[in-house]
Amino acid sequence: MGCSSCSTGKDGQPKGCKNNGTCGTDGCNKLTVFDWLSNMSLPNGEKPFDCVEVRFKNSRKEFFRNSENLSLSIGDIVASQATSGHDVGMVTLTGELVRVQMKKKKEDYNNPELPKLYRKASQKDIDIWQKCRDREEEIKKRAREIAIVLKLQMKISDVEFQGDGSKATFYYTAEERVDFRQLIKDMAKAFGIRIEMRQIGYRQEAQRLGGIGSCGRELCCSTWLTDFRSVSTSAARYQQLSLNPQKLAGQCGKLKCCLNYELDVYLDALKDFPGQDTKLFTEKGMAFCQKVDIFKASLWFSYKDEPANWHILSKDQVIEVLEKNKKREKVASLEEYAVENVLEEEKVFENVVGQDSLTRFDTPKKKRSNRNNKKKKRTNYKKRPANNA
Repeated sequence: MGCSSCSTGKDGQPKGCKNNGTCGTDGCNKLTVFDWLSNMSLPNGEKPFDCVEVRFKNSRKEFFRNSENLSLSIGDIVASQATSGHDVGMVTLTGELVRVQMKKKKEDYNNPELPKLYRKASQKDIDIWQKCRDREEEIKKRAREIAIVLKLQMKISDVEFQGDGSKATFYYTAEERVDFRQLIKDMAKAFGIRIEMRQIGYRQEAQRLGGIGSCGRELCCSTWLTDFRSVSTSAARYQQLSLNPQKLAGQCGKLKCCLNYELDVYLDALKDFPGQDTKLFTEKGMAFCQKVDIFKASLWFSYKDEPANWHILSKDQVIEVLEKNKKREKVASLEEYAVENVLEEEKVFENVVGQDSLTRFDTPKKKRSNRNNKKKKRTNYKKRPANNA
């Protein structure tokens, strides 16, 4: 995703808006929402919805009440209420879609304790905010060094400053419970700010840090995915995928969230499909199912005595054989129903246009032997003595 100011620079290189995640058009940010009601006006007598959605660093979004009736639009920098002091964020959604989002996330918009928006951020607020954002990488590095000195089994993955610079939230991951009381004391003494430690999971860590997946696109969790559903290896089995943990795991170390995207389609297709443990009884012997192809609606079977010789049967043919087996009738053999035998054919590559020649595009050298022979004949003819008759 890119905003209108992310044009292409010299030599085809992306220019970028260089706003470090605070793009005014909200086109370069994570979890961007398209307001499809922005060009529609409210009916007569209807008041605009008094809640807005504000995004802070990375994927943290919260809802605030616009009690001051500020005229806000997507991309405005605002100062919002915090537990102590104020925070600075960017408006990502306004209007009736905020009501839909709050209902989806089970937020009560009639709650009187909903935090409020103070004002649009002044230039002083933005300067303090940017200054704090610039300090985050340095403080994160120093905090990791302190944790290593204290020998704590934890990984500090991200740091988020409050907008007024009075508080910093450290996000960390750990396998077990960590006693970080001494860590908080040392960091508060070193940085001179209030410290809050918040443990997150590995999926949330990948969501905050972002990255490029094996598909070549940005991670789903850091761009548009908001809910993390549990992913099991059965999702890979239903889709006939190889159970290779290196291919099925994402950057968070867990199973990829995209394994659930097409799972419902596969489950619907497998409802009227014979199971993987199907057995067929023939006069030639019992046959086991070796492989299932959902797209081609075919199954591979092999005899118990010939496991290497596979036979392809369509789904309807397998159902027909199963119905006969239920009646205690055996078919003659699978060859009568088989479409073809699956045998690995050796690939033969032929050199059709002489592509193995490295000099096929070189200009051929002209032959000079004929010219030399002609020159020799001419000289011999001139030196020949005249005949005196």
